[in-house]
Amino acid sequence: MIYTLFATCPRGLEGVLAQELSAIGCTAVQATDGGVSCAGGLAEVYRANLHSRTASRVLLELARGKYRSEQDIYGLAQRCAWTQWFDVQQRFKIHIEGKRSPLKSLNFAALKVKDAVCDVFRAETGARPSVSKEQPDVRIHVFAGEREAVLLLDTSGEALFKRGYRREQGDAPLRENLAAGLLVLAGYNGTQPFQDPFCGSGTIAIEAAWLAQNRAPGLMRGFAFEHLKGFDAGLWQQVRDEARAAVRDVPVAPIVASDHDRAMIAAARSNAAAAGVADVIAFSCQDVCDTRPPAEAGILLSNPPYGVRLAEVQALHALYPQLGSWLKQHYAGWTAALLSSDREMTKLMRLSPKRKIPVFNGNLDCRLYLLEMVAGANRRKASENL
Repeated sequence: MIYTLFATCPRGLEGVLAQELSAIGCTAVQATDGGVSCAGGLAEVYRANLHSRTASRVLLELARGKYRSEQDIYGLAQRCAWTQWFDVQQRFKIHIEGKRSPLKSLNFAALKVKDAVCDVFRAETGARPSVSKEQPDVRIHVFAGEREAVLLLDTSGEALFKRGYRREQGDAPLRENLAAGLLVLAGYNGTQPFQDPFCGSGTIAIEAAWLAQNRAPGLMRGFAFEHLKGFDAGLWQQVRDEARAAVRDVPVAPIVASDHDRAMIAAARSNAAAAGVADVIAFSCQDVCDTRPPAEAGILLSNPPYGVRLAEVQALHALYPQLGSWLKQHYAGWTAALLSSDREMTKLMRLSPKRKIPVFNGNLDCRLYLLEMVAGANRRKASENL
């Protein structure tokens, strides 16, 4: 059977996610704001959850219809065959969001969906399932648009950026699926030398190592679809076996990461060990301007700190010219990709980005600045032509 699916992702990564879903066999792939719609069978549902590096959740559409009131949404939910998807003993949760919805209360609409689910179970089994907001077995998503409502079943469970390895984190860790998407946007494909000089707890470097190993990011965790009715254990075993067989143990190029904070380097090493890549990433504790490239050319991707208070902003603005000089002096031939919400960063670094890609880090409106550092020979040639 072919299902209509919708995979959510951080805003700015829709194009990357669309490519991932096409690669695993999904059809009718179409990117939209905050996610990608597509079609696929159970194999594609399983592979999307297991293999997607950028998706947040993979949702399966159950019903779609016009509405004007909460009662219309109740009717839409009441027509769903809930007992074909989960048992009365399983606990469920309703998540609702709207965009230009005419409803006065989205919470009341969610309550009506909950009532519809319970009424369907009571009519067919004589009992009703329980609601659990903290640890539900089943998550039901409702999207209320301007005229149309959609009901979807969450096949992922915990958000997909939770890979299952993280032991330590910094004050504001980058989510793993955003880090993976940034790597792709920066042009990293796992074969080039890689460096992160502001590595924090190691998220970007670990995602780079997994990409270099061709390791499916979901191999260390479980998924909600394993607990739904109709789960095909044999197919899932086949999908996982194929993913495990595709892993390359040793990357072909060096992956290095550093930070000036010893506690962060300790956390990064702990996370890398839990992720199975402790021997793949070379970590070091040093100031950013003391770091040097591990090869003549490669990809540098980092999420430099950003200031909130005025003193922090002033300190960073004093640092940026030093970063610009450091890159120009040592990283000729490299692509440097820097994520920041500070629109003044590259100007203060005295560098002109090749591209500025809008990306959201949570609710923070950022840009991924792609800087092609000119090789020394090209610099000399340019100066000769002046």
